[in-house]
Amino acid sequence: MLEAENEQSTATRILIKLIKGYRRYLSPLFPPSCIYEPTCSEYALEAIKKHGACRGGWLAFKRILRCNPFCHGGYDPVP
Repeated sequence: MLEAENEQSTATRILIKLIKGYRRYLSPLFPPSCIYEPTCSEYALEAIKKHGACRGGWLAFKRILRCNPFCHGGYDPVP
């Protein structure tokens, strides 16, 4: 586990900490509204861990844009 963390870039570690901070401090203040499984924050964490800060961040950004009342939602795994 430590080896994998050491291999992550600084940008990847920062993004992961930001998402975890959002999930811990901001997300509980709002009612659950994500229409996808896994949730957008879970998706973002997985995408960034799997693909790195740039590609994973881009995938997470696109996912957040899709998370709206006009989409059907459902199961949407990280590619």
